[in-house]
Amino acid sequence: QVDLVESGGGSVQAGGSLRLSCVASGSGGSFGRDVCLGWFRQVPGKEREGLATIDADGDIKYQDSVRGRFTISRDSSTFTVDLRMHNLKPEDTGTYYCAAAKTFVCFTHYFRLGMAYWGKGTLVTVSP
Repeated sequence: QVDLVESGGGSVQAGGSLRLSCVASGSGGSFGRDVCLGWFRQVPGKEREGLATIDADGDIKYQDSVRGRFTISRDSSTFTVDLRMHNLKPEDTGTYYCAAAKTFVCFTHYFRLGMAYWGKGTLVTVSP
């Protein structure tokens, strides 16, 4: 069993910033250190899309639309993964999901296909 709980969503004006956090928990003491973690977003009427992933060793990938504005980080000692978002745009509005996969490496196809474990999501609203 793997549980992911997001926090930090809310409403902000365009150009503003938000920080999302996700706490991961699961069976086995190694969870959180030897897993791939990521953030995804779903906009109404569109498929869920990958935004950023971070490997167990800290290697990071970003979707082009958020590179330079969003920063993903993880703290394996507390099993958390954060997404710091800056210069937010109205098109960033959506439900943001924390995700995990029990692989040391985050594979590129995770962006398109998703991961095995999901949080329930947190809503981010960016007004013009």
